[in-house]
Amino acid sequence: MQRTILTILAPLLLVGGAQAQTKPSTLTPGVLKIGMEGTYAPFTYKDEKGQLVGFDVDIAKAVAAKLGLKPEFVLTEWSGILAGLQARKYDVIVNQVGITPERQQAIGFSRAYAYSSPQIIVRKNANTSFKTLTDLKGKRVGVGLGSNFEKQLRDAGGINVVTYPGAPEYLRDLISGRLDAAYNDRLLVGYLIKRDNLPVKGAGVIGQPEPVGIALRKDNTALRAAVDRALTQIKADGTYAKISRQWFGQDVSQPGK
Repeated sequence: MQRTILTILAPLLLVGGAQAQTKPSTLTPGVLKIGMEGTYAPFTYKDEKGQLVGFDVDIAKAVAAKLGLKPEFVLTEWSGILAGLQARKYDVIVNQVGITPERQQAIGFSRAYAYSSPQIIVRKNANTSFKTLTDLKGKRVGVGLGSNFEKQLRDAGGINVVTYPGAPEYLRDLISGRLDAAYNDRLLVGYLIKRDNLPVKGAGVIGQPEPVGIALRKDNTALRAAVDRALTQIKADGTYAKISRQWFGQDVSQPGK
């Protein structure tokens, strides 16, 4: 009888053991190295105590926990963040990386974990009516170097595009009057106005909500599958909703939000 039970259980034990040993490949065993800017509030930035915080920071930590890996953050400027991924400086990027056809040719993406829309930003007292990119022709517009927002401005044509390492720099120039407008994520605009009482306001929201995903090297399919499972899990157990409400007061995982 005992032998019969063991015979029946043996295949199940083998399957269970194989599953337990299947772990996504990372640069350092037991660690998930995460590339991000650290200067892009409310997604990834340092608070007054110098601690790295933000929506993307919390999402990255939650995903790493589901993977059973220790999160290790590697900060870099946006202009070089995708190259850093290809150079194997980190395993993933969690930094509001828009999922675009151009990027998908070179890197892999998880399922979308957030959606937002680009928005024109102007000074609070500006007497302007910028509602479309066409309205920005001939204007000096600040934007992050190498971002999808920069590409949209350049594709529109006729806009004097001025690039910066990150949002703090071009918002400073916008407020001082050295720029006519800036261009970034709608969620960023609302958050900064609320948190810092910046003298800026959102103008035209451009296009449809765009998907944002966790970027990975294209050949690391095991890690991508594991990250997708982790994202599904944090949605199912309420972790995602808690993080999203904390930073934005709404669920930003759906295009309609």
